Amino acid sequence: MEIKLGNKKLILKIGDITEENTDAIVNAANPTLLGGGGVDGAIHRKGGSKILEECKKIRKEQYPDGLPFGEAVITTGGNLKARYVIHTVGPICDRGVLDTEKTKLLSNAYKNSLLLADRLHLKSVAFPSISTGAYRCPLDDASKVALKTILDLLPKLKNVETVIFTLFTKDIYNVYSKNLKELIKDR
Repeated sequence: MEIKLGNKKLILKIGDITEENTDAIVNAANPTLLGGGGVDGAIHRKGGSKILEECKKIRKEQYPDGLPFGEAVITTGGNLKARYVIHTVGPICDRGVLDTEKTKLLSNAYKNSLLLADRLHLKSVAFPSISTGAYRCPLDDASKVALKTILDLLPKLKNVETVIFTLFTKDIYNVYSKNLKELIKDR
């Protein structure tokens, strides 16, 4: 599914984010920035040791206590097709509830990733569904936050032209697609 927002594009697709040939892909990282499971582990495995080396440097020089929830940093793409990886940490929904505080953190994860890409003059960015796997945020609510954040911010950016949500399964894609149709209907 693709929609146009002026001269910008928002695309939803099913796929493997590690295969995206965009300027940057976004990693749903954990605060340690040292890899993990899910998307994070896949990006680190496929991207290779350069990503981990840069993450360790960021931890040492900028975030010794770990990357705060909602913040974003950038590293090389290593062996990936994407030139860069933007690492961001979404909230953990302990009881599967996306409350007001966690909604703000999730929105900030998308917003700060996109603002970082724009500051660095990147044209295309691919996102996964942040916090909906191991961090257990409800997919329906989290997808609405993600899409609304991108729809509100993308038209205001100078450099980013294309945002892709690369969603791992058809079920995830279907939820995003349904919610995107609802959100653009109301605009």
